[in-house]
Amino acid sequence: MIIDCHGHYTTTPPQVGEYREKQKEAVAKDPKFVGEKGQIIISDDEIRETIEKNQLRLQQERGTDLTIFSPRASWMGHHIGNEHTSQFWTEHQNDLIRRVCDLFPKNFAPVAQLPQSPGVDPAKSVPEIVRTVEEMGFIGINLNPDPSGGHWNGSSLADRSFYPIYEKMVEYDIPAMVHVSAACNDCFHTTGSHYLGADTTGFQQLMMSDVFKDFPELKIIIPHGGGAVPYHWGRFRGMALDQGFDLEERVLNNIYFDTCVYHQRGIDLLLDIVPTKNILFASEMIGAVRGIDPETGHYFDDTKRYIDGNAALTAEQKQEIFEHNSRRVFSRLQIPA
Repeated sequence: MIIDCHGHYTTTPPQVGEYREKQKEAVAKDPKFVGEKGQIIISDDEIRETIEKNQLRLQQERGTDLTIFSPRASWMGHHIGNEHTSQFWTEHQNDLIRRVCDLFPKNFAPVAQLPQSPGVDPAKSVPEIVRTVEEMGFIGINLNPDPSGGHWNGSSLADRSFYPIYEKMVEYDIPAMVHVSAACNDCFHTTGSHYLGADTTGFQQLMMSDVFKDFPELKIIIPHGGGAVPYHWGRFRGMALDQGFDLEERVLNNIYFDTCVYHQRGIDLLLDIVPTKNILFASEMIGAVRGIDPETGHYFDDTKRYIDGNAALTAEQKQEIFEHNSRRVFSRLQIPA
C-alpha cells in the first residue's frame, strides 16, 4: 500500500471561502468581534465532485492509495481575527475533513487544524485535539510554530506553553506535522521562504531544547523534506556537538521528514542523509507546486516517481517509506478492508 502522509483540502467548494471572507470583513470592522460558528451549507455531492475531479483522480493516476488529509494550510490563517473566529473557522475546517473521509474512507484519513491565535496560550487548542481525536477519529494534528503569519513574535516550540499539546499528543499517540499558514509579512513568500524557513526553524527549536527528553515518545513530522535541514545536516551536527550532544541521538527517535521535495536530486539527497526509518512518503498534492517539469514531462509533485527512481533503495526500504513508516507514526490509522 502507498500512503501519502501530507495532503490538504485545497479544492473546497466556494461556500467555504465565502464564510471566511465574511469573518474577515467582520474582524476588520471590529478586531474583538466574536460572532458564532454558524453553518456552511455544502452537500455531499458537492464534496464528492471536488474530490473525485482532483485528489482522487490524481491518486488513481499516480498509483497511490490513501492520503492523510488536513485542511488547506495556507487558509488556516491563525494571524487573522482572534481566538474566537479562529475557533469557529477551525471547527468548520475539521468538520469538512471528517466529511471527506466519511465519503471516501478507503482513500483519506483525517488530520486536524488547531485553533491557534497570536498571543493566545497554546493550551487553548487542546479541546479541539480532544474533540477531533475522541469524537471524530482524527489521527494527527498540524501544529503552527508561528501563528503570527511571518512575524515570529510568539513562543518557540521549545517553550513549556506547548507542553499541554505535547502531553495530549503522547496520551493519544498522535503525531504533529509542523506546518505554518500564509505569510502576512511581505518579506516572506508563503509557500517558498515562509514554509521552508518554518520547517528549518521548527527543527532548530526542537533540537536545541529538552522537549524530547521530557516527551521521549513524542512524534514530530517536518514537512517539505525538512526545509534546509538535510542539506545542512553537517551544520546542525556541528552545532549539536558544540553544545555537547549528538544530533542523531537527540532527534531521530522523534522527528520524521516527508518527501515533498520536487526533483530527483533533492529526494536523492534526503534519502542519502536521513535514515529510511525517518522518512514518510508524501506529495502535498494538490498544493504549492502544480505544474509539469519541462525537464521530465511529469508533474513536480508526483513524488512517487522520485522514490521509484532512486536506485540505491531496496524494495524493502521503498515499502518502509511508502507504507510502514506512516502506519507506525500514525498509529491510530485504520484502513477499511
